[in-house]
Amino acid sequence: MYRKDLITAEIQKLAQVLARIMGLKLEGKLEEAEDLFLESLLKDFGITEEQLFSKQHDAFEGLLRDSAFPAEKLEMLSQFLYAEFDPSQPSDKNEGLAEKLNLIYQTLEVQHRIVSMTNLDRQKKVQQYLNS
Repeated sequence: MYRKDLITAEIQKLAQVLARIMGLKLEGKLEEAEDLFLESLLKDFGITEEQLFSKQHDAFEGLLRDSAFPAEKLEMLSQFLYAEFDPSQPSDKNEGLAEKLNLIYQTLEVQHRIVSMTNLDRQKKVQQYLNS
């Protein structure tokens, strides 16, 4: 029970950070939002900017496996990355995010046996982006 309470508190904190990032974007403070996003990835998930945007997808897959994030935290990571993903803008950054999102959705489905309608819709958009 104690572990579940810790995970719940951590997820709530991450949701607040994500909401702050989205608020900064709406205010037009894009650089501040980007800084907070990268800082949160490193502090809360142990993911560096280099790991996130690297073309080495095997390394990211290994990071996910070695980190053994609980499903809730992995779901929150997907929300963080999806908030940064812009399928209307072809770029290396979006391609890297799409590949990482794909890995996360597969991990949620295969290892944690979690499938949600939201993730299915997002996964479809990611696949469309990667196939275009």
